Amino acid sequence: MTTEAPQTDRASILLVDDMEDNLIALEAVLGALNEPLVRARSGEEAMKALLRQKFAVVLLDVRMPGMDGFETASNIKRLDQTKDVPIIFLTGTEGDSGYAFRGYATGAADFLTKPFDPWVLRAKVNVFLELHRKNRQLERMLAQERRQFGMLAQQLAKIGEQVEEECPDASSPLREQVARMQETLTEMRRGHSG
Repeated sequence: MTTEAPQTDRASILLVDDMEDNLIALEAVLGALNEPLVRARSGEEAMKALLRQKFAVVLLDVRMPGMDGFETASNIKRLDQTKDVPIIFLTGTEGDSGYAFRGYATGAADFLTKPFDPWVLRAKVNVFLELHRKNRQLERMLAQERRQFGMLAQQLAKIGEQVEEECPDASSPLREQVARMQETLTEMRRGHSG
């Protein structure tokens, strides 16, 4: 049961292959996921696309002219803004365990041999889409929590100012309570930012 994600949770899927037929096949298999599919015909194009927008997952052909899949993956993992994007390697080379090892060593999350089972590919991609949605949801929740902490700190500062005006005695129990609350809030903020 798949429901279409809210617009803010939608994430593009980057398809990287130098062969038009392979890109068409990937689009046919993944079109049912109702997520934007972005094509790249080379490693260089893939890097440009990754620097322009966020992707939930990259499907990357191993054998391409110029920058091959391994080199592309290394470049993806080297950049701060793209290092966490999961990569699924796709290759037509059967039985070469060296390719799989090299793929995982460059940071691949998965490795599939062509021809692949469309159901398996769609299921694997869907897992990364769900992870992306959950991460985005967590980011929004943390941002909201930070805003709430900020508002609470402002309100507490105003209360502290009022207490100082109304209770000039530095040893006032009310001033001590406000000071303890401010310390507690500061500790809570530190705990959530780490």
